[in-house]
Amino acid sequence: MPGGRLTQQERQQIAVGLADGLAYAEIARRLERPTSTITREVMRNGGPAGYRADLAHRATERRARQRRQAAPRGAEAPAQPDGRDPEAVREFEETLTTVFMASGTPKMMARVMACLYATDSGSLTASELAGRLQVSPASVSKSITFLEEQGLVRRERAEGRRERYIVDDDIWYQSLVASAQALVQVKEAMRQGVTVLGPGTPAAARLEGGARFIDFVSENLLRAAEQAREVLHTSAGTASDGAAEPSPAGR
Repeated sequence: MPGGRLTQQERQQIAVGLADGLAYAEIARRLERPTSTITREVMRNGGPAGYRADLAHRATERRARQRRQAAPRGAEAPAQPDGRDPEAVREFEETLTTVFMASGTPKMMARVMACLYATDSGSLTASELAGRLQVSPASVSKSITFLEEQGLVRRERAEGRRERYIVDDDIWYQSLVASAQALVQVKEAMRQGVTVLGPGTPAAARLEGGARFIDFVSENLLRAAEQAREVLHTSAGTASDGAAEPSPAGR
């Protein structure tokens, strides 16, 4: 499988593949590249409808020049622990950002999430995030507000007036709970619509069907989240104390 950065010819093949309606995975297979590489390339250069090979290639070269010019300042960036390759870490953060964006998270919020996940502590202050992402504190603040509303980060008071923004093992549970609660609000609005539009009418029947579907999904989503939380937390506790019994297969 080829390594290194995409060539201009590969970008032209990506553009052709998009024009032909191929999925990212198929384009990646033809180029012998990871699907995440193709997804990241397209998402950061206009998306499926706006991707242009020549513009994408020039934009990549421009970003590379900017990174080289910023290298003296970049020297003060925190060293990577455990001998990690800084370039590989940066590429991973870009990939994770792209995946979050593909799931519907706005770009700046996705960058903040990826940055937090790539730290061993899982927490950073606003100034640390702004420095790592080279954005304004206002952009960080807006992103954190959005992510907190989605249950994707939480904040803690740090020293002085500073706050730390955190992703931890419970974040996905909290996010699923927030999603389920949002679905409940949609369901309740639909049920109000049934009353307004009149039971037995086609519109009311459509709304009632949607409400029943959401009711079923949200209930099972919450149940699954509770079960996963219990199982995973129990497994983590057992692994940490080393007291787990060997499985029958391992005897």
